[in-house]
Amino acid sequence: MLIQIHILQNYAPANLNRDDSGSPKDAVFGGTPRGRISSQCLKRSIRNSVTFKDAFDAEGLLGLRTKSLPNLMKVELESLNTDATAIQAIVKRVPEIGKKAEKERADAEGDDESGVTAKQEDSEEKAETRQLIFIGRNEIRPMAEKLLALYNASGPKKWSGVAIDKQLGKSLPLSVDIAMFGRMTTAETFEDVHAAVQVAHAISTNALTQEFDYYTAVDDLSGESGAGMIGDVEFNSSTYYKYLNVHWEELVKNLGGDAPAREIARRAVLALLEAAALAQPSGKQNSFAAHSLPDLILVEVSQKNLPVSYANAFLRPARATGDRTLMDASVQQLADYTQSLRKTYNLTAASAYIATQAYALTDAQVQPSLGNLQSWLEAQLPR
Repeated sequence: MLIQIHILQNYAPANLNRDDSGSPKDAVFGGTPRGRISSQCLKRSIRNSVTFKDAFDAEGLLGLRTKSLPNLMKVELESLNTDATAIQAIVKRVPEIGKKAEKERADAEGDDESGVTAKQEDSEEKAETRQLIFIGRNEIRPMAEKLLALYNASGPKKWSGVAIDKQLGKSLPLSVDIAMFGRMTTAETFEDVHAAVQVAHAISTNALTQEFDYYTAVDDLSGESGAGMIGDVEFNSSTYYKYLNVHWEELVKNLGGDAPAREIARRAVLALLEAAALAQPSGKQNSFAAHSLPDLILVEVSQKNLPVSYANAFLRPARATGDRTLMDASVQQLADYTQSLRKTYNLTAASAYIATQAYALTDAQVQPSLGNLQSWLEAQLPR
């Protein structure tokens, strides 16, 4: 089963997702510059949303992406009433997780004969792993227990020679966000998780026009009327098409594959829909407060695993004309394209949508609210 979510959302002037120069991210699509919000940005806003935290945090079903694994191990070892000397010895070696991959990278880049880079040494001094680890909360305590068992079995004198990466064994997370968005790691201790959710880079339906905000700040105590500093920041205002999909069977498998996993997966899909609608990227929000909600959300559920983005509805950029707004034009182009695509390829799916205006989409049930759309989606999911 495949669940697909299509969103049209307009933002007032904003700089939601910046590139390395501080400019709003963009892309060329259909031969025209477009505004862009990266999939990483969208996924992070969903993972960190109030919706996800309220739904899963209390049950420990949200993962952590961090380099601070040594600190997590220290806390767990302390809770196990471990001797302070043992804690110090164990925690000192935790940054070695992922060391093999870092060593191979260093060799490929021609580092010094020791095979240890300055970055590695910094990581050891800061008690950090060399790569970000996306870890489920259910993995933390068992890992601490295994490390302690290995330490006790080897003894303090032989502990430094124990290959902890190989002897810990691989672990699988029980985490909604890892099950959805996946985990790729080169550390032998952690099992890779293939993402059950695909998230596209959001692109603007309209041609991009970047603008600059020139600003000044006055020193309150100087007594001078001139500017104490001068700066500028880029921004734009665009209507974005967002697309994401969920492979149901993969999501259930990533959560354990049993009856409790199916129940968590049901809750996860509904939370994903709500978070995709309500969560906002955080970039420059203190400067622009661009907190807009979508004007259209279309959800499709099909038994066939055939993901189809409707981005090509906007190969020709949407334009506001007369009394028709940019959102009106975008919705019309989306409606026309979906109808044409379904007819051409005989696409069949149960479809429902919500809209802030009286927009009409062929072969889709209109719902009065986001809550009703969630209820409709819930009825489509397997028990």
